[in-house]
Amino acid sequence: MVDVARMSEAEAANRLMRLAREIAKHDRLYHDRDTPEISDADYDALVAENRAIEAAFPQLVRDDSPSKRVGHLPSSPLSKVTHAKPMLSLDNAFEADDVREFLGRVRRFLKLVPEAPVTLTAEPKIDGLSCSLRYEGGRLVLAATRGDGSVGEDVTANARTIDDIPETVEGAPQVLEVRGEVYMATEDFAALNARQEKAGEKVFANPRNAAAGSFRQKDASVTKARPLRFFAHGWGEISALPRETQSGMVDWLRGLGFPVDPMFVTCEGAEAALEHYDAIQEARPDLGYEIDGVVYKVDRLDWQERLGQVARAPRWALAHKFPAEQAETVLEAIDIQVGRTGKLTPVGRLKPIGVGGVIVSNVTLHNFDEIDRLGVRPGDRVRVQRAGDVIPQIVANLSDAAGRDPYPRPATCPVCDSEAVAEEGEVDIRCTGGLICPAQRFERLKHFVSRGAMDIDGLGEKSIAEFLELGWIEKPSDIFELHRHREALLKREGWKETSVDKLLAAIDARRGFDAARFLFGLGIRHVGAVTARDLMKAFGSIEALQEAARGETPIADLTAVDGVGEVVAQAVVDFFHEPHNREEVARLIARAAPAPYVVETVDSDWAGKTIVFTGKLEAVSRDEAKAQAERLGAKAAGSVSSKTDLLVAGPGAGSKLKKAQELGVRVMSEEEWLAEVAKA
Repeated sequence: MVDVARMSEAEAANRLMRLAREIAKHDRLYHDRDTPEISDADYDALVAENRAIEAAFPQLVRDDSPSKRVGHLPSSPLSKVTHAKPMLSLDNAFEADDVREFLGRVRRFLKLVPEAPVTLTAEPKIDGLSCSLRYEGGRLVLAATRGDGSVGEDVTANARTIDDIPETVEGAPQVLEVRGEVYMATEDFAALNARQEKAGEKVFANPRNAAAGSFRQKDASVTKARPLRFFAHGWGEISALPRETQSGMVDWLRGLGFPVDPMFVTCEGAEAALEHYDAIQEARPDLGYEIDGVVYKVDRLDWQERLGQVARAPRWALAHKFPAEQAETVLEAIDIQVGRTGKLTPVGRLKPIGVGGVIVSNVTLHNFDEIDRLGVRPGDRVRVQRAGDVIPQIVANLSDAAGRDPYPRPATCPVCDSEAVAEEGEVDIRCTGGLICPAQRFERLKHFVSRGAMDIDGLGEKSIAEFLELGWIEKPSDIFELHRHREALLKREGWKETSVDKLLAAIDARRGFDAARFLFGLGIRHVGAVTARDLMKAFGSIEALQEAARGETPIADLTAVDGVGEVVAQAVVDFFHEPHNREEVARLIARAAPAPYVVETVDSDWAGKTIVFTGKLEAVSRDEAKAQAERLGAKAAGSVSSKTDLLVAGPGAGSKLKKAQELGVRVMSEEEWLAEVAKA
């Protein structure tokens, strides 16, 4: 991890951009494809680094930040399901002091005295696949995976094959969503892999991958043949809460017939929770199923309601992860991969080594500065670390690296031989070939049609590669001209009239599509899916955004959008400054005609308003007040300007109150604000 204290603002912005993209990639591989490329520890380190930089530079928090995202939108053939209530992720803790600080944050948010007792629940964190089971009138009507937290996959038929999941539940309210983890016992996992190997079929890397791959089958008979189990640990939508505590609800779920982890307990405060963490860690080898930590939750449900959530995780829960496992091996080679944006990423090839029962052979080295920091070269003996997945991180070089020159940076792209350069202030080296680079062209087209962007069904990697080779597509706008090749495509192997017409219909369906997803699909550096939505909320159309980017004060106009900093603004300006980009956007608009973006607001008088809180709030903490504003669809800003709609002023309000009065901004007391919250 970089030294945050020594980072400049530009360095921090660049690193946050890289982390957002890298973490998004690993989210997709883990949640959607069940094929992770890095270990849990490596992933957690990236997330922790992102969190540390955001804490030091809060003004640089990106709208596509990993701290605002859960999982990944699924892209399997299974039907998609929108969750009635989001399935959130959890913030992580790695040290005992992290747990103590968690309790401190809870007390501060709730305005409790430091010594106030806070009861927690504690239970093993199962390393499986999250699942939500919906019962209506006591009958199972829907089972869904987490997906990206908002949209999951319909796995109802698969869930019905798991003995731990009841078809009917006596005594349940009219609507009950039970949430928990589908997993595979270690003994069952070993037996499954033995059968797979004997049959000459795929052998799974670990129980988590086996459980996910078995549960997310289109054919439920495959799931039925796999030994899956289920533990309940919570709930989603429910028509009536029968208990007032987390522990009471878990006991109630157990009484309804749902399996609950036998090591689920309640703990009075942090020290008792940490004692149970130690007990679970000691029992870990004998549990019979994989776990990677302990989950703590505030027991009182009314406190959970007040604490609420941040973008991706509840404030009332925490995952305390176990330390990573380590092993030693040889770094046999360093290869270079070229990504969608032209980034050259060094990848270490390891002599295969077993770590915690998993064979690993690759490691992402991130960038060439990381190679220098570790001092590694092919042939070095290294210590690697993992905590449940496939590809580890290098934590130490065990060979003598003294006196070595820096590892040579590539001067040219290994794919297209174009010049490779690093922008000022950046550590990443990028190919300058752009769309002429086969690696980038392919990746850019893949990105344009991806689920998060234009979402064109039937235009996958294989088809893109085929059309590129034929010369039918080179840039995104060519996709909307593929109908010209219909007859030629029908003559090609593997293509039938049904599949060709289905593809062309899917392309036509994206004419007049969401402008924000269109903008994201353009692949502008630093512009993620969330930033694209915010830009479209502000400008309404691609044409208006381009006009602003080409205007007299483009940076000022773009940074006026909430969440858009100078780095993002400059990237947008640079993109539209290039004539070939403007020409391609014009072609795309002519052929695809993206629809103007429509802002969605909650049913509240404060939706879309900007609210500032100042002075000492007495009834609620500042964090809770901001959370209230966000729940009503408003933006909680930190400073007063002509765009401020309301100032909530507590005792001791000073310069912000004075400025609001000068600008004619509406002012409320805390009591008046709470009345508005209660009324909404």
